[in-house]
Amino acid sequence: MTDASAVPSPLLDWLFARQRFGVHPGLGRVQALLGRLGDPQDRFQSVLVGGTNGKGSTAATLAAMLQAESQRVGLFTSPHLTHFAERFQVAGEPLKTAEVEAALQQVQPHAEEVGASFFEIVTALGCLLFARVGVDAAVMEVGLGGRLDATNALSPALSVITNVALDHTEILGETHEAIAAEKAGILRAGRPAVTGVNPDLRGILDQEGADLWALDDLPLEVRSLGWEGAEVMLGLPDGALSFRTPLLGAHGARNAALAALAAHRLGVSPEAIRAGAAGTVWPGRLEVLPFAGGRVLLDGAHNPDGAAALVAALRELGVERLPVVFGAAGDKDLSGVAAALAPLAERVIITRAVLSPRAADPQALAPLFLDVPVTVAPSPADALDVLRALKAPLALVCGSLYLIGEVRPLLLGGVTERRERWQ
Repeated sequence: MTDASAVPSPLLDWLFARQRFGVHPGLGRVQALLGRLGDPQDRFQSVLVGGTNGKGSTAATLAAMLQAESQRVGLFTSPHLTHFAERFQVAGEPLKTAEVEAALQQVQPHAEEVGASFFEIVTALGCLLFARVGVDAAVMEVGLGGRLDATNALSPALSVITNVALDHTEILGETHEAIAAEKAGILRAGRPAVTGVNPDLRGILDQEGADLWALDDLPLEVRSLGWEGAEVMLGLPDGALSFRTPLLGAHGARNAALAALAAHRLGVSPEAIRAGAAGTVWPGRLEVLPFAGGRVLLDGAHNPDGAAALVAALRELGVERLPVVFGAAGDKDLSGVAAALAPLAERVIITRAVLSPRAADPQALAPLFLDVPVTVAPSPADALDVLRALKAPLALVCGSLYLIGEVRPLLLGGVTERRERWQ
């Protein structure tokens, strides 16, 4: 059977071509586009989830908790791994490609009129889709920064900021303080918000006047369950809340705790929080899949903080060294990522996402991994061939989510869209 998302689509071709126009921060175009569509974002409650790392898993966990409370919930995330429609989930499932294209047909002429960028169009498309299918709430992952990100055109009932690290510094600024100020833009004065941001940056967030609760101000205990995830105990003003999450590593447990805190502030019951946390599925982020008689771990760690968290999670799981397949975008701090990963790698297979023009040349990455055997593979398929020959019981594929998006269907026997990936 042919996957519908593999069928040629002039509409999606038009949309993906707009990636080449780049990122243009600002809210005017997306506000105009939403207005032309009848302001669909006003037909459901929204939550914005921003931060440098962990915002996707936090958003997915929060959406699952709201869903467990018998709400009809939309989840908007980016980028997608394999198929564009993954960006728009309702009740835990991506919308049908045909449904997405029908809405995009309505959006296209208005987007051209206002000169909307790729991500602005995708954000408005998500709002239109969620309004059409009648969601009660939508959890919206912020794309880049916060203050001028297209998702900030919405009026959130609650905002989440996971953390602040150095990434996208050419746009957001070169210091933690500058990046924190950009991310603080998704907060709303007088409205509830939760954060996992370090206490030394909290003052920047406080300037927005939100009713902000910080995870670090509450008792938090995490008991590792190994490869099954973790048991989390979160102290709340009205009593302790315990739940289990399948998210791996201390950072995964922390993301789940932040989602639980957000859910609590939205009035979600403890029973729904527990059910949603336990049922969270978030592909490509510390995801374990079978491969060549062993297992492979997929993770989108693409900046130094993310790589450090990944290594810490594997150390916690008792992993000392393993083969690593790595590839990432050329505009990242790749030397910092390599330095974090090198102590974990018994050898490195460097490759690139073939559909991403942003991907760094594997040959250029090889010198970053000193004192570790390095193999250069021109494509993800070639990298997996090298990995298969090693017959390792456990291996890691990490870096760009575009790379993960190309590797994952190779492992699962799926089909990927053959379109360039910029955003």
